[in-house]
Parts: sequence; structure tokens; C-alpha cells
Amino acid sequence: MAPSNNYGTLSESDRAENGHLNGNGESDALLGKSDKQDGLVKRSQQHMTAEVNKKYGDLVLLGCYIITGLLDSSSVQVWGSFVSMQTGNTVYFGLGLADPKQANTRWIRAAISVVSFCAGSFFFARYHRYLGARKRWVMVSAYLLQITMMIAAALMVTLGPVTGPAGHVSIWISIPIALIAFQAAGQAVTSRVLGYSGLTGVVLTSIYCDLWSDPKLFAPLRENVERNRRATAALCVALGALLGGFWAHSEFGLSGALWNAVVFKAMVIIAWFFWKADPEGAE
Repeated sequence: MAPSNNYGTLSESDRAENGHLNGNGESDALLGKSDKQDGLVKRSQQHMTAEVNKKYGDLVLLGCYIITGLLDSSSVQVWGSFVSMQTGNTVYFGLGLADPKQANTRWIRAAISVVSFCAGSFFFARYHRYLGARKRWVMVSAYLLQITMMIAAALMVTLGPVTGPAGHVSIWISIPIALIAFQAAGQAVTSRVLGYSGLTGVVLTSIYCDLWSDPKLFAPLRENVERNRRATAALCVALGALLGGFWAHSEFGLSGALWNAVVFKAMVIIAWFFWKADPEGAE
């Protein structure tokens, strides 16, 4: 009988059966973990570079109208100017130019808001245009920029001196107005990006006109989606204005309204992060 030369070691077949041949078991485990990590990274990249679906995007824009009403109703009471709807600010500015020596500085605040909103429109339009309009990471990052500006403004209002609708225009007034007006333009640009040009998130005058001149004004709900959007937009601004009025008359004042708006903006960011991707624009 031939002597065994294994002497306490596993044969090649035994090692293969136990999955230890040449250390392949450990290598396979490590490679498997690496593949899983690579797969997670790839899925994350695909998720963030996919284009968000425009369908039902109007729901997010309607939510932004609440933010508009909230900010404008409180800011016009505390600062004497709007931060989103620029029609009123343009009127205030024109009145101020007619009598620039007047004690009321509302026209200066209004001018800051208008200029900042125009600058924001210029910036966010090109941000989307050059980086990829509806790509998820572009949508999310654009709103992250907006919420960062809102947080900065809220901190200045919360930690700074008490301000009012009259008096000297200090940095504690001008900078928050500029920041909020700049970010508000981002909401208006989003309506163009998603193809809902009528839902700018900041204007109601044209919506009122289109709503009440609609030949199908009294049609059933399912037969006139555009009418439904316009009516809901007006209601959302009214709801936001109601909330802003409560905050302005509370002990928290404008700072409470700003922090409330920050919470709403954060909800919009979360919505864009998990929003369904456009199957035709997926990479």
C-alpha cells in the first residue's frame, strides 16, 4: 500500500470542496463586497444624474406658492416691501423716484428686492441650462442653494436688531431682503424648467386673468386641469399669507416666518430627491 504523502494536510479535492483552494473563498467574499459597493455607487450616480419626471411637478410648484405667500405677507409688514412678488416693489420704487427725499425708505428696500430677484433669475436660469436643466442633482443643488440663503437671512433676522418698515436701511435689512429675493427667483425658474410657465411661484395677476377668462371655468374638475392649477395657486398664496400674518403678529415675528419657510423649502428638496425619474431621460 502506497504511503500517504498528505501527512495531515487536505487533498486538492478536499480543499476544493471546502472552498479553500488557493484562498478563493476569502477572495470571493472580498470581491463580492466590492461588487456590492460598486453597484451601490453606480445606482446612486444613475439616480442623481437622471432627469426628474415633469409629470405632477406642478404639485411642487403649488407648494412653493405657500412659501411665497408666507414670506411676502410677513416681509411687507415688517420691512415694508415684498421679497418675491416684484410688481408691488416696482410700484414702490417708482413712487420713491418721484419723491426720493421722502422719509419713507420703502422704495430703497423695494429696489434691493427687484435687483436681487433679477440677479437670481439670471443665475438660476444659467445654472439649470448649463448643468442639465432637470437632472436630479441640479434640481436638488439649486434648492440647496436657495435654502442656504434663506437660513442665512433667518439667522440675521433672528440674531440681529429689531427692524421695521421705516427708518435707515441697514445691512440687517438689505442683506436678508437680497438673499430671499435672489432665492425666490429660483422657484420661478423651476416653472420654466418643468414646462409649467404659468406656475411661476411668485405671480398671481396673470393667473387671475387666465382663471376668470377661461371658457371652461365651470367645467368638472377632471375636464379642466389648468383651471384647477390656477385656482389652487391662488389658494396656496392665501394660505401662506395667512401663516405669514400669524407669524408677523406673534412674538417670533419675521424670524418665525423665515424659519417656517425654511422647513417648507426642505420638504421641497426631499421631494426632488425622491421624485420619479423620467424614463425617457434616464441615462
